[in-house]
Amino acid sequence: MVVLPQSLPAIETDRLRLRCAEERDAAAISGLMNEAISRRLASWPYPYTVPMAADRIAGVRVAAAQRRSLPFVIERLSDGVVMGWISISRAPGEDSVALVTYWLGDAFQGHGYMSEAAPAAVRHAFALLDVATLRAAVQGDNDASLGIARLLGMSSLGEGRIWCPARGREEACVWFELERPAEMAKATAG
Repeated sequence: MVVLPQSLPAIETDRLRLRCAEERDAAAISGLMNEAISRRLASWPYPYTVPMAADRIAGVRVAAAQRRSLPFVIERLSDGVVMGWISISRAPGEDSVALVTYWLGDAFQGHGYMSEAAPAAVRHAFALLDVATLRAAVQGDNDASLGIARLLGMSSLGEGRIWCPARGREEACVWFELERPAEMAKATAG
């Protein structure tokens, strides 16, 4: 079992709790993933089995303990139901850059949950991971995810490509970027 540092607390918003993914979340995460959601994600294949979810969770918990990733499940505060995932992980070979990935199960889309979760996760990523830049790769026809990138204040870097291990190929995307706010840079430098 990987022990996480005490300083990786859950994040609560008005309706949500973002907490580090745990082994007990594997069945819920597997159950939320479907073909339509997987099609929008680079590294989440379908079908997505419970053992696959458990392996991902084990790996991201190690990365979290090493301060390379913030792997959050998104829980509804009112009943503790796991609704989706948001993770922010250092880009391979670029310690100052992190990649943002986010998704919700079908039943939880269209209720403003990601609009509530993503800004909270981003604030914590800049504070806890000490990265200078966040990036996201979004499919150009994924209006909901494009809206979240814009809500976060991300600037479009234009069209590009991303390797999608879920499908074993490169795919077209629109890259977005957000620099760490100046007030956070001052806070972490002092």
